[in-house]
Amino acid sequence: MIRVKICGITNLEDAIAATEYGADALGFVFYKKSPRCVDVKTVKKIVKALPPFITAVGVFVNETKDKINKIIDETGLNVIQLHGDEPPEFCNGFERKVIKAFKIQGSRAAAGFSLRQLRNLKVAATQYNVSAYLLDTYQEGIEGGTGRTFNWALAKKAKRFGRIILAGGLTPENVADAVKKVNPYAVDVSSGVEKRPGEKDLKKVKEFIERAKKAI
Repeated sequence: MIRVKICGITNLEDAIAATEYGADALGFVFYKKSPRCVDVKTVKKIVKALPPFITAVGVFVNETKDKINKIIDETGLNVIQLHGDEPPEFCNGFERKVIKAFKIQGSRAAAGFSLRQLRNLKVAATQYNVSAYLLDTYQEGIEGGTGRTFNWALAKKAKRFGRIILAGGLTPENVADAVKKVNPYAVDVSSGVEKRPGEKDLKKVKEFIERAKKAI
């Protein structure tokens, strides 16, 4: 069954509702330029209140390793998502599982990464050795939550290189189609289920999760 991550969680009400509707993972953004940025105290409170078997993911953009480890230790987060320009040696140096995000623009990933390069990076033992790749839509100056889709055929091809988490412009209206076409390891949504940045529309959250999980 497809796994669902609801990202950009900023409050306990949205977090608990998402888990009750069937979310497998929640994402907490620690990027100060994001309108969904949260602080350590808030996330620690939310993570402590979550039911068992829910994965709590910390999202970081070009942050230092020391700060990431400090936040993870203080909050009790389970997984690290690196959403910036982090090189392989940086991504490989954590005890927790790591998700590496790549921003897709046309037939190529942003920052010089093509799907061919992604394959090579996956194969090379000295390169990226992460638990999954998250594919998001590239938009200049924005590190996520663009609300735009990219060519899903690229995500389908990328499955050959490892677990793929599909993100970028997903909504309750298109998630079932995305799952049927790509059959990714998981789907990730933020802006597509919001009333406004940082506040979820719980009806949309429920619909998104239900439609994603019933798609296959």
